[in-house]
Amino acid sequence: MPFSIIRNDITQVHADAIVNTANPRPIIGAGTDAMLHQAAGPRLLAARKAVGDIAPGSSALTPAYRLHAKYVIHTVGPLWCDGTHGEEQLLRSCYDSALKLALEKGCRSIAFPLISTGHYGFPRDKALQIAISAFSAFLLEQEMQIWLVVFDRDSFRLSEKLFQSVTSYIDEHYVGSCMQMPYPCASRSLRMEPEETCRESCAPRASRSFSREQQETCKEMSLSLEDMLKQEDAGFTETLLKRIDETGKKDSEIYKKANISKQHFSKIRNNPHYKPTKATALALALALELDLEETKDLIGRAGYALTNSSKFDLILRFYIEKRNYNIIEINMVLYEFDQPLLGA
Repeated sequence: MPFSIIRNDITQVHADAIVNTANPRPIIGAGTDAMLHQAAGPRLLAARKAVGDIAPGSSALTPAYRLHAKYVIHTVGPLWCDGTHGEEQLLRSCYDSALKLALEKGCRSIAFPLISTGHYGFPRDKALQIAISAFSAFLLEQEMQIWLVVFDRDSFRLSEKLFQSVTSYIDEHYVGSCMQMPYPCASRSLRMEPEETCRESCAPRASRSFSREQQETCKEMSLSLEDMLKQEDAGFTETLLKRIDETGKKDSEIYKKANISKQHFSKIRNNPHYKPTKATALALALALELDLEETKDLIGRAGYALTNSSKFDLILRFYIEKRNYNIIEINMVLYEFDQPLLGA
């Protein structure tokens, strides 16, 4: 999955590059900076001193030493004042410059903290939106595994407006398990349905003889079933590829927007009977920017449905109805509501 959120100590993450929220001067700061220096050992500070000062919004690279990485990318986030001093632009530059350095070094994976949200006081909801925008733009053009590493729930916060909008939508549409009938058979009629009548009449019994009419009826039903099977709808892969052709877009545009890897998409394309997970099927529907009915049709061909008894499904419906197909943003919301993330 090209983008994912993980709850972990960033010093324990295995990645080609780990991003450090550095002090502008070559000294050990607080928070993530202190943690990374402690884990990496004293040579990291010596390398940092060799780099010298780093301007806010800029990034520099050193070896990672004892960390589970090749490089540490030191980026200097902005100190939050009131939002009128270019803080948002500087924070975006932190992400962009760090990603550029990782790309230049051939990194396949990179782990970010949520920059500037600790001692620098950047509002977490605003910082999260900037991270979403930076990751989305980068992954549409490049292939790299990006991890957003959060230490705990307090480190991660959606905007209150977005959180309340999604919560209200779920509350309005959610049907809990208590609303489901505990005895599904209770609604079943005591009389035999036509299908059961035929099954009963067609069942071989030693004490029962078939009339000519019954034999003809069973034969007709058998032929009808064969005809229906011949008219089976196109499967998931065939329908997906047809949809992609209709958009005129390249495969790479679709699988990148769907937050799945090139290798995974290749498996789907080359296997007409491929059975994706529900998360992958929905991710591809979003990448194609399908409406609600089109989405139901595509995932239905893989054997899935959208229901009102699943918060995961309702969050997806909320975004589809809003015609917001940004999977990274949707994954942030899914994470906040303790739901599986979209993609591979």
